[in-house]
Amino acid sequence: MEILKVSSKSSPNSVAGAIAGVVRDYGCVEIQAVGAGATNQALKSVAVARGYLAPMGIDLVCIPAFTNIEIDGVDRTAMKLIVEVR
Repeated sequence: MEILKVSSKSSPNSVAGAIAGVVRDYGCVEIQAVGAGATNQALKSVAVARGYLAPMGIDLVCIPAFTNIEIDGVDRTAMKLIVEVR
């Protein structure tokens, strides 16, 4: 599964375009975000991507979960959003 990493500085429209492209190609995508700001941008991106894909008859669902990732040798807890076609 393709993994997109989102930061608090990520543009929701740009991430939404990436989500839409990956979902069209593979049917699902995983988005990882560490921190409140990054999670906010990731969720806004999913909402925008739903708007991009809805006219094509593609309805997205988002399944939130936690995951542990390593950043610079330090273990961190990240929000994982699995986005797939309903």
